Amino acid sequence: MLTEQSYPNIGERIWHGTLPNGLAVRVIVKPGYRRSFALFATNYGGADRVFTVDGAEHRTPAGVAHYLEHKLFDMPDGGNALNTLAQNGAQPNAFTSSAMTAYYFESTDGFEENLKSLLTFVSTPYFTAESVAKEQGIIGQEIRMTEDTPGFVVYVNLMRSLYRTGPLRDSVAGTIESIAEITAQTLYDCHAAFYRPSNMALAVVGDVDPQRVAELAERLLPHESGSAPTRSYDITAGEAPAAPRTEVKMAVSAPQFLFGTRLALSEPGPARLRDRLTGELALRYLMGKSSPLYAALYTEGLVRHDFSYELDQAAGECVLLIGGESRDPDAVMARVLQQAAADAEGFDAARFDRVRKSLYGAYLRGLEDFDGLAVEQAEGVFNGCEPLQAFTVLGEITEAECRAFLQQHLRADAMALSIVSPA
Repeated sequence: MLTEQSYPNIGERIWHGTLPNGLAVRVIVKPGYRRSFALFATNYGGADRVFTVDGAEHRTPAGVAHYLEHKLFDMPDGGNALNTLAQNGAQPNAFTSSAMTAYYFESTDGFEENLKSLLTFVSTPYFTAESVAKEQGIIGQEIRMTEDTPGFVVYVNLMRSLYRTGPLRDSVAGTIESIAEITAQTLYDCHAAFYRPSNMALAVVGDVDPQRVAELAERLLPHESGSAPTRSYDITAGEAPAAPRTEVKMAVSAPQFLFGTRLALSEPGPARLRDRLTGELALRYLMGKSSPLYAALYTEGLVRHDFSYELDQAAGECVLLIGGESRDPDAVMARVLQQAAADAEGFDAARFDRVRKSLYGAYLRGLEDFDGLAVEQAEGVFNGCEPLQAFTVLGEITEAECRAFLQQHLRADAMALSIVSPA
């Protein structure tokens, strides 16, 4: 049912395949480990608000994907799947991003029973008007708490600066007003559209039987693959930032900042993995913890240890995010852009080789991170690529590709800066 693929260069084996109902299954076997991790994910996130399925268009309010994540733990018998898993020795949880919703557990015993519970509750929607209304108060409180968090404010303001229209301008959780529009029927419609096996992935890491994992999934999940939803995001490609600079005041001890730009996202497939790795390698060379730029900024007191960067994908878009805490965020962004322009002219070959090896080492250490591996596998399914190929691709990426990345994307005219400064 599943096919084995070995990666002798990193000592890993993965079993992969697609079930008759369209579900993608990925199992990385870790012999000798007691703990196991299972993640059941759908290619559906906070940005997927307008879609067409089976000829019918649906326009949903902000926050439905996150709301649905909360409500799926309710079972028809009145129980709660979180409690069921916890009572069986598992540590369960879930998350919703702009691009994906995932439900998972980690356990050292009772893996098979916990996997059955996971597959069952995620594929069994049960909502009532009363339970949906009750959840509004809980999620509303979560939204209010988030809106008072500087890290959330600086991020949302940056996305609203980068995008003039589209769902990426809004919080994944929605607003108090938008979640008030959600009904039980809204949740049923979105579950039917996006929680189809052909739009989902099951990723498992641990000392487990891969074929048994596939057998359970095939037996417990719906046998029909269903039609794939067509999504619409109302995002204009190549558009300049709506606002180059945004600053608000909050109760913080020092300014927090985030600046970034929109990157073109290649079609799903191996090219998408190579593009991401090229970006990570170029950014690590430019401003990683061992770079001269980071050392200078840190020595001058312009950045702290929290200074970081990230490439985030959602809604057919990729966004470069750079941020942290600084007494002068404008100076940090200027220095980063200045150094990017200089590095785009030429790399130090020896340092580039060291940076490549350090990134390779970071990925090697990640092989011990079971939850991270499972998330990567689900993302790989949805992006049409195999994350374990990263170790081979990293060795193929050239200096010229990394220089081109810096030249193309680290430009002042495409950047937006968001700051939360002390009140």
